[in-house]
Amino acid sequence: MKATNQTDSSRRQFLKSTLFASGGLLFGINFLNAKNPLTILSEEQARSGFLNFNAFIKIAQDGKVIIYAPNPEIGQGVKTSLPMLIAEELDVAWENVIVEQAKLDIKKYKRQGAGGSKSIEFSWLPLRTSGAAAKQMLITAAAKRWKVSVKDCHAENGIVYNRRGDQLGYGELVEDATKLKVPTKIKLKDPSEFKIIGQHIKNVDLDKIVSGKPLFGLDYKIEGMFIATVIRPPSFGQKIVSFNADEAKNLSGVLNVIEFKNKIAIVGVNTWTVFKAKKLIEVKWTSNEKLESTTQQDKKMLDLVEKENPSQLKTRRKDGNVKAALDDADTIVSAVYEAPFLPHNTLEPMNFYANVTKHKVHLVGPIQTPTGAAMAVARLLGRDRDDIELEMTRIGGGFGRRLKNDFVLEAAEISHLVKKPIKMVNSREDDFANGFYRPKVKYQIKAGIKNGKVTSYYLKEIAVGGNINDSRANFFPAASIENYQIDIARIKSRVTTMAWRAPISNILAFAEQSFMDELAEELQQDPVSLRLELLKKADTSDRRMAYSPKRMEGVINLVTEKANWGEAPNGTYQGFSSYFSHNTHVALIAEVIIENQLPIVKKVYCAVDCGVVVNPLGADNQCVGGVIDGIGHAMYGDLDLKNGAAQNLNFDSYRLIRMNETPRLETYFVKSDIAPTGLGEPTLPPAGPAVANAIKAALGVRLYKQPFIKNGKLNI
Repeated sequence: MKATNQTDSSRRQFLKSTLFASGGLLFGINFLNAKNPLTILSEEQARSGFLNFNAFIKIAQDGKVIIYAPNPEIGQGVKTSLPMLIAEELDVAWENVIVEQAKLDIKKYKRQGAGGSKSIEFSWLPLRTSGAAAKQMLITAAAKRWKVSVKDCHAENGIVYNRRGDQLGYGELVEDATKLKVPTKIKLKDPSEFKIIGQHIKNVDLDKIVSGKPLFGLDYKIEGMFIATVIRPPSFGQKIVSFNADEAKNLSGVLNVIEFKNKIAIVGVNTWTVFKAKKLIEVKWTSNEKLESTTQQDKKMLDLVEKENPSQLKTRRKDGNVKAALDDADTIVSAVYEAPFLPHNTLEPMNFYANVTKHKVHLVGPIQTPTGAAMAVARLLGRDRDDIELEMTRIGGGFGRRLKNDFVLEAAEISHLVKKPIKMVNSREDDFANGFYRPKVKYQIKAGIKNGKVTSYYLKEIAVGGNINDSRANFFPAASIENYQIDIARIKSRVTTMAWRAPISNILAFAEQSFMDELAEELQQDPVSLRLELLKKADTSDRRMAYSPKRMEGVINLVTEKANWGEAPNGTYQGFSSYFSHNTHVALIAEVIIENQLPIVKKVYCAVDCGVVVNPLGADNQCVGGVIDGIGHAMYGDLDLKNGAAQNLNFDSYRLIRMNETPRLETYFVKSDIAPTGLGEPTLPPAGPAVANAIKAALGVRLYKQPFIKNGKLNI
């Protein structure tokens, strides 16, 4: 089955040429009204701008179904999976579905964004309900034409049938359906009736991706466009004292060199020219010697770890009396885990097109938060938000980095200053040196054991940068240990930080799941058995508890069965971890062998409970990608900063996992009728600790620091 994909038409052109030119039935979808999200639209209403929608569905007179969805495609597959929800309930053949990428429309669309692995979860009922309502209207239209009861009609693959054997295609019914009211009582399919949901559907952009068709921001070109690049401070906190751009300005093809907001922009005819000119500019910066060093940051973090009750700590959850339980314990197990800053290192560097004129501001590029970006540009330029026209391209990697809009603002400001249409393009070095990093973190965990049972659990999180998030305090083992406390402190820094794939969880899982194995070792208990024991003790009446003990137990049992836990062949060592994030439960078993005293991850078994799996092909890709990303960064990811300056500026010095180092993976999904949850991030957090626990089994060495391998040796 094949879906047609069109990505080069603007929204306005689409409305004119596709939605209305051939007639048909047009719907607007409002996610915020889950019971009745569908509204039938006239041409005048759709053009007017006073109605707010998340997406449009058009059923054309030729029977084609056009789904115009606004969510950014960041590689998570929503451009394919979200239309599948509509097509399923609409009962249309997938090969008759056309998927269109919307551009930003603040008036007509709500929630145009990608982040937090929420797209499928948020859209599950509204999109299905919309498809079912549209089908119901078409069936009703057919019944009226045949003068039979609606109960005697049914729809399948875009055709309505009655008991006499008559049939009418959707395209033949759209005109009649436009005269009907949208139903309020809508019946959704039972999962056993699904024909599209649960099928392996290839990505609608796949053909264009593999054939190199222009889809991404870096591909975007328009006649008369110039290229811009930016010189930014080499160290966080430095300021421009002076600069000399004479040689750069004399370079053929350079249009302008301008200073703005402690940065220098070079504008020219192409990327080669501006990157060359950039190297010719001499900049004098304020000294970075007074900037906080890595050593100073580490000392601050260590001080907060070692102090008993520093004032900077904020308690995020407190059950029972941890201090008293620790004092009463027969044994206390304590450990400190740490992880460094990490860049997002997206395959596609930051870039954005901007053309600022007195009539409008036209923006095009890869962004996870288009609404926020457009409004920020409006504020920056002192423009009405209606002046901002933003189109989204496919995103060549985000991982949280494109939640920020700094590169969009730079493009808009440069275009405004030079009065030309420009595309701002970063080099790989720019992204490494001037990015927003994953926060640097230390975790101290203590647990008390009394009479062979875990009676207390205390976690202290100290991070350089980052936001405090209460929800993780309600993840496992919350509600399973009577005396339980989570304290958090943040150290301010000039180094910019932000969300990095599976925020907080990406490091917290390493600490927590490694510590669970340490507890099991102290108790002389199988590490899987310890987790299952704690899950059975969990107080399910605790409304704060975010995870499901039953569903976590399900993935644990599934993965241990598939991997034959505890029965690895000689020379192969297994490590286990389980983790809950983005409302999804995951359990992993990593198998490691040792060569030349270094671990090699040979295979990973992954069990996932994410509710209904909409597109198994895309879901498996997300799980595999998350595991490999998690293993790679836990084993090798390390960004070194010296006096606020990144020392790793490209992939020659910043170590990624290599193709020959990626393990074989087997992914298993728990069969479920529960509404789907996130998949873009949940398999990353447990990957690192599963490997760490396998290394402990192999070498008897417990790893407390990421990366696990540094300078060719275990980081111990």
